[in-house]
Amino acid sequence: MSDESHPRILLALRHVQFEDLGILEPALVARGYSIRYLDAGIDGIDPEAVDAADVVVVLGGPIGVHDEDCYPLLRETKVAVDRRLRSGRPMLGICLGAQLIAEAMGAAVRSTGAVEIGYAPLDLTPQGLTSPLRHLDGVPVLHWHGDEFGIPVGAAHLASTPGFPHQAFSAPNVLGLQFHLEPDSESIERWLIGHAHELSQHDVDPNVIRADARRHGAELRRAAAVVLDAWLDDWEHPSTR
Repeated sequence: MSDESHPRILLALRHVQFEDLGILEPALVARGYSIRYLDAGIDGIDPEAVDAADVVVVLGGPIGVHDEDCYPLLRETKVAVDRRLRSGRPMLGICLGAQLIAEAMGAAVRSTGAVEIGYAPLDLTPQGLTSPLRHLDGVPVLHWHGDEFGIPVGAAHLASTPGFPHQAFSAPNVLGLQFHLEPDSESIERWLIGHAHELSQHDVDPNVIRADARRHGAELRRAAAVVLDAWLDDWEHPSTR
């Protein structure tokens, strides 16, 4: 780990501006991490820089893992994710990020033909109830997806919902989340505006999401910080694992 003269770096690979670290960022800063963003398609995604960070978070976005022909930026991201996986160092994937990690680990990622958009709790598996996600038991999180990943061979299946049975997985150096625990309820409007076409296409009322964000935002903020702390503790204090 980094010493005081070399602050710990958390590098976030971002695919769309408003899908950032959100409520996770203050918790990371409080733990002493310096936050750096790389914006896919704008910044060059240098695999060496990704590999050098203490922690990497691969964030979400409205494109799919198989869309390289339309979005060549995915090729750079995939190379960086694969290299990071082989390093054995911690990486968190959220939504698209988790799908990219799952694919790099050999699991299939596919379109379901359905969508899950809105706040709802998770069904935690027995392994999930002993993982950092145990702190989300009964806490509504934000779902916003239509694709799903398979659970990689050797990874633990942590959570499901009735429509999307593969909501989270973990392996020794990774945590993959299909759902979102990072959006800030106080700035959910950015999501509602940025994904307005998708909401209209699937007849999802933004007023419902807006109201649920207000209703569940404070609880999710607290739970998300505890989940993040529990996951990072495994890396910052390996003797306690």
